[in-house]
Amino acid sequence: MKDFYICDCARMENQTITSFFVVASKQVKSKKSGDLYLSVILSDRSGQLQANMWDNVADALNAFNQDDFVKVKGVIHKYNGRWQLTLHKVRRLADIEIDYSDYIPKTSKDIEQLWHTLSAFLESFQNPWLKNLVHEFMADDAIAIAYKNAPAAKTLHHAYVGGLLDHVVSLFTLCDLAVRNYPQVDRDLLLTGAFLHDIGKLQELAYQRSIAYTTKGQLLGHMIIELEMLHQKIALLPGFPDELKILIEHMIISHHGQYEFGSPKLPMFPEALMLHYLDDLDSKMESMRAQFEREGELDSPWSSYNASLGRPLLNTKKFLAKGLVAARVLEAPKPAAVAGAPEPVAPAAGEPLDDGDVPIVAEAETGSPLEALERKFAAHKVTPVGSKTR
Repeated sequence: MKDFYICDCARMENQTITSFFVVASKQVKSKKSGDLYLSVILSDRSGQLQANMWDNVADALNAFNQDDFVKVKGVIHKYNGRWQLTLHKVRRLADIEIDYSDYIPKTSKDIEQLWHTLSAFLESFQNPWLKNLVHEFMADDAIAIAYKNAPAAKTLHHAYVGGLLDHVVSLFTLCDLAVRNYPQVDRDLLLTGAFLHDIGKLQELAYQRSIAYTTKGQLLGHMIIELEMLHQKIALLPGFPDELKILIEHMIISHHGQYEFGSPKLPMFPEALMLHYLDDLDSKMESMRAQFEREGELDSPWSSYNASLGRPLLNTKKFLAKGLVAARVLEAPKPAAVAGAPEPVAPAAGEPLDDGDVPIVAEAETGSPLEALERKFAAHKVTPVGSKTR
């Protein structure tokens, strides 16, 4: 077990650390002087860290490769508000030194409970064809094991072991809520699309060392893989309606929602459109949550730049907390008076006032309304226009 994780950077700022990581990326770049330096992204189960080696680069060029497990020594510091490591030494780890649980992030949720939740949703299906189709996938032991462990993405969202299942259970919950407001949407078809929309990630991504694309994933992408998997399971269900098959295929290939995001078709019916937007919503909310968690120790309510969303993010909890402290608000404002409530009673003559009591001055009952108004203005040292100064 490591004694330093990337999430510990704040407590080790400007200090030398020695720890173990997996190399997510390795690049050789040039300084302004023309000399070479190493730019490396190190990973462990708590996140990723940019690391640069400026000196003695020749000795380290061939000492390790991308996806290797390495032991490094260097200094933690901040650059442009983000943590970095200046590398001094690096070497490849031997197999006996590797504890894989240190490097791949994993969901904190109960995997079997998540799987049970999916099964409960499946039992509520009314369409027997769709129910049997999803059952064919869930009853396949190889698919079930992979589905419980696969990440949902390489970096953008739910990028951890169990991330796909976590994402799909969340998406099922969103779909189930949304169809209650849109009764024209076919719930079983929508949930089937949600179950299948990223199932190709089981073959697109590898996650033994770090999350990376397989050769099949690079060449085909998860949508093509999903169509193959769908056709294999439909072949086990003789008589499966062609109309349902076409609808599911469209939901798979259109769920990214835009041509520039990899969908060859735009969503063209309600279930496909709802799947796209709810999938996009869940992935973006998780991306925000993960960023706030990674940068929880930073004082600023603004995060660093979020590449997947293309913007920095405002942590509203931090923002509001800072505002409350600055305004010295110690308690909630008192509620407004309720219509029909009894009027407050003025303290009796000679009775001490409680904190917050305001003495009530009874106005003279004699005189005209104008005189009463003038007395009120005089009490506040205001002279009404057109009246005499007393």
